[in-house]
Amino acid sequence: MNKVVKNVEEALIGIQDGMTLMIGGFGLCGIPENSIAQLVKLNVRDLTCISNNAGVDDFGLGLLLQQKQIKKMISSYVGENAEFERQMLSGELIVDLIPQGSLAERCRAGGAGIPAFFTPAGYGTEVAEGKEVRVFNGKPHILEEALTADYAIVKAWKGDTEGNLVFKATARNFNPMMAMAGKITVAEVEELVPAGTLDPNFIHTPGIFVQRIFQGQKFEKRIEQRTTR
Repeated sequence: MNKVVKNVEEALIGIQDGMTLMIGGFGLCGIPENSIAQLVKLNVRDLTCISNNAGVDDFGLGLLLQQKQIKKMISSYVGENAEFERQMLSGELIVDLIPQGSLAERCRAGGAGIPAFFTPAGYGTEVAEGKEVRVFNGKPHILEEALTADYAIVKAWKGDTEGNLVFKATARNFNPMMAMAGKITVAEVEELVPAGTLDPNFIHTPGIFVQRIFQGQKFEKRIEQRTTR
């Protein structure tokens, strides 16, 4: 199976209105910049996006929010996007806020074929409303269901032609588990190398989880909050 596609246009063929997409990254680190820009061009709408964050107003998923392409966000940290806040408070955007660890585990469980799990995170808060509660070792836990997506779109530092991926630093947050949980997983990489080039001991996502891979053309790698002394 040839997993290499020549560009982002070919990588995102098949994405349609109303689909559920997992978008990797942590803040603005390790987000699939090329793919997000292409989603804007495709003008697909009524999307459900599963992502740790919603980007900023003019970058990342913020670009899709500006164009009103997202119907629902399933997220954890969304505090850097004023347009997200405006749409949520006005009722234009459906928002499911999830504790960060629970979000990561729900994605990992989806990729591992585990339909649900119990966690103490969120018990006693709005997060637990309507969810089953069981007590383990004297401590209440809530039932959280796994998450999957029609497409998982991730960004890796390096990848090979078989789809094996290596993530760098903070980009390892969410990208590897989301790569496992998409019916179709698209990986954009900074460097695409021949199969056998990557050290098997340092591969974070095996190629079996990846259906399409391409080398991105441009990465801005913006900083969400610049702090200097």
